[in-house]
Amino acid sequence: MTFDLALTGSDLLLLLPEILLTLWLCLMVCLDFSMRKITHQNLAYLGIGGVLATLVVLIWFDLTGITGTLFKNMFVLDRLAIFFKIFILLATALVMCSSIDSVRTFRFFKGEYYFLVLMSTLGMMFMASAGDLLSVFVTVEFSTFGFYVLVAYLRDDLRSSEAGLKFFILGVFAAGLLAYGISLVYGETGTLIFSDIAGTSGSYGMTIGFLLIFAALGFKIGAVPFHSWIPDTYQGAPTPVTAFLSIAPKGAAIAILIRMFYVALASFKPMWVLLFIAGSILSMTYGNIVAIAQKNIKRLLAYSGIAQIGNVLIGLAAGTKQGSDAILFYLLTYLFANLGAFAVVIGVSHIIKSDEIEDYSGLNRRSPFLAASMLLFLLSLAGVPPLAGFIGKLYLFVAAIDQELYTLLIFGLINIIISMYYYLIVVKKMYINEPLDPSPLTVSIPLKTVVYVGIAGTLLLGIYPKPFIDWAVSATLMFSNIAGPTAAAGSIFGG
Repeated sequence: MTFDLALTGSDLLLLLPEILLTLWLCLMVCLDFSMRKITHQNLAYLGIGGVLATLVVLIWFDLTGITGTLFKNMFVLDRLAIFFKIFILLATALVMCSSIDSVRTFRFFKGEYYFLVLMSTLGMMFMASAGDLLSVFVTVEFSTFGFYVLVAYLRDDLRSSEAGLKFFILGVFAAGLLAYGISLVYGETGTLIFSDIAGTSGSYGMTIGFLLIFAALGFKIGAVPFHSWIPDTYQGAPTPVTAFLSIAPKGAAIAILIRMFYVALASFKPMWVLLFIAGSILSMTYGNIVAIAQKNIKRLLAYSGIAQIGNVLIGLAAGTKQGSDAILFYLLTYLFANLGAFAVVIGVSHIIKSDEIEDYSGLNRRSPFLAASMLLFLLSLAGVPPLAGFIGKLYLFVAAIDQELYTLLIFGLINIIISMYYYLIVVKKMYINEPLDPSPLTVSIPLKTVVYVGIAGTLLLGIYPKPFIDWAVSATLMFSNIAGPTAAAGSIFGG
């Protein structure tokens, strides 16, 4: 495979967001090493400024319709890629803002923390534009490398070191599955480009290859049965890193899954729909049931995240444009509610030095603002109207009903009830139980900002979702010709 690596001005324009973020990374590193008096807080604000500048460029791309491909379709900049890049940058900005208080407590490498966060963000932006399997492998590993360090960043904390080791071992195992799966697909099809794979006939080798790729990406999104790393990693990692892991890599991996199954494997839809149905039911049910027994708030949100991925897989199981639209909108609702909840956890744990749910007793008396915010975010995650989570789940269920996936719908409704139970356990602790320590809790302005943004997003997407739904719909216009499950399709095993 050969291609011309010469880039024209228009080609560089397509790479402008990534180039801008790369230059900003270099600037932060130079300032951190050359200006010893620069504070980590100033570096954080500088990093957030770079993220926001990149975000402005992407919004301009979206409004003006700038799209295109590079390197023989290996890099794809379309409305879908722009949507996920904006999603990733929003998550990064909120995580960096919520990290300031936590980084202040680090003994070493405060400036390097923000560099690693932005480096992982850069890798995830490239993941959103991956148009072939080789790009998928390179970008996934590029983004994951930063997380290997971030998870184990508290080197004096045995739980953080343990979480980093587990994450690294399972991450390397997933990388092996991904590489082997890609080799099988290439050996059977002779190509790595998604659009070219769509024109090939299926075979057993191709089936096994894509199953291995799905398993590797299932590790990234934390779907059952590829979820084993999540609880310990979430609990041991620094809480801002946990918040980052809970949303941004999942969004980037979902972008790859949508592009891979809706483009490369569109003609084999009757086969992979069953895969997503099973994954959705297992993830929702397992995540919600196990969450009931959790005593640590970070582990509870870890299992909640597994269940939320089960909801996302409902949209993939639908296998239609409506399903992809629902996925994009649901991810937006999850972004604000989930990062808002983690911001509350960061604020509380920074003061009381504990992540145990029992220590949230009487939180309403100690900080009515944090308690009310956590209540709002948990209710949205559960899908209570009129909050954003309700609209997001409703949209996913409508996509499932349209494809007559009634079994999936029933499991989804049952799991909403289960999730309400363990979310209300936390609410009971905050509002009914007596506080163990009556002293008031105060949080910093950066953390308050993240909580306020989460509240605004959760309420706005629930009360007035139309502009955001329209944005999701426009981002998936290339899938408007996706057929329903009753349409004729070839077998993935060939013939």
